[in-house]
Amino acid sequence: MARDRRPPLLRRIRLRDGASDIDSARIAGAMEELRHRSRATLHDRLHRVRMTLGLAVQAGLAAALAWVVSYKFLHNPQPVFAPISAVGTLAASVGQRLRRTVELIVGVAVGVFLGDGLIYFLGTGGWQLGLVVTAAILLTIFFGGSVAIVIQAAATAVLIVTLSPSTKNLEIPRFIDAAVGGGIALLVTAILLPLNPLRVINRAARPALDLLAGQLDVTVEALRNRDRGSAQRALERLRENKEELSTFAEAIEGAKETSTLSPARWHRRNELVHYAEAADPIDRAMRNTGTLIRRAVTMIEDEEPIPDPMPEAVAHLAESVRLLRHEFAVGAEPVKARERALRAVSEAGRAYAQGVGFSGSVVIAQVRTTASDILVASGVDQEEANRLVRQSFGDQEKPTGEPPPPAAAPQPPTAPPVG
Repeated sequence: MARDRRPPLLRRIRLRDGASDIDSARIAGAMEELRHRSRATLHDRLHRVRMTLGLAVQAGLAAALAWVVSYKFLHNPQPVFAPISAVGTLAASVGQRLRRTVELIVGVAVGVFLGDGLIYFLGTGGWQLGLVVTAAILLTIFFGGSVAIVIQAAATAVLIVTLSPSTKNLEIPRFIDAAVGGGIALLVTAILLPLNPLRVINRAARPALDLLAGQLDVTVEALRNRDRGSAQRALERLRENKEELSTFAEAIEGAKETSTLSPARWHRRNELVHYAEAADPIDRAMRNTGTLIRRAVTMIEDEEPIPDPMPEAVAHLAESVRLLRHEFAVGAEPVKARERALRAVSEAGRAYAQGVGFSGSVVIAQVRTTASDILVASGVDQEEANRLVRQSFGDQEKPTGEPPPPAAAPQPPTAPPVG
């Protein structure tokens, strides 16, 4: 047998040819995942830009108008506080701008009162400044002021103490500028440039519903392939839903405020009621889906039976969420979303009849509960939603009453409950 006379390095390369192929495949997979994440990140950033584009334009217009009014009409030679107040009002959580304007004015009044009073008795200086800020914070908190009032009172007190020695008669312009800036911010959002409240809500609802549908899709494949890791990752991703849900809730509050303040949007008020009522069941659907996925992980770990209709039930559930998002966006009655949610329940009934284990029965129960949440989000009454779910599942007996959908899965009874 001929001896390999090549240098040791080349011999090692030859021995590792197979391993190198495996490494190349792994590296290629990792690079593809990085490219996918990069595309997803860019998509998320562009979505955030689109979400805030209207707010940015409103803030720019409000700041410019506040400066013009303060400088041209009120003859303020340094109109700094008016545009700051306008931007501060618009930077408040959407749906709280009217409240923020009042808080700005109250906070400025407290700051002016304390700043002037302490300057009169104690003069100006470093320790006086510290005392004024401390007193402003404690006084506003004592009277139950919000964080915004506390900040405005403290900031105004600082301005009064530091600028009063060089700028005379600062107090009244500061107070007027706060009122002008806040008022112009409300004028811009209500009259001059009101956003379409339904469009704002649709954009805000999309990330939450996409997250829910996407992780249900991942769970479907995890059940089909008994892939515990994929199911666990879906669970972890779904748990990170606070940003999506809070954005959705803020958008609903903002839309309510716009439809109340803006005459051009008054005709939208009835349509917004439906969205407002959908927020809570969508939140419940998120939590109940989390329980579903967690039990799917346990079911795979314990090697419980996974009947073929079970992944199909979860797939129909994911599709019902996508249909709900689409029908919300186009302003259509969500009939298709309801039909697909009930189809998910029907498939869950078939899976239950074929036989499941402990965790499997909880998964079936959560399919029923989440389907009920989706029906309620689509505008169906809770009692009627429960009745439709029982009927689609094939329950033999109709209970006299149903509890509201829980945050966590119950112990699985003989037949999985709705909620």
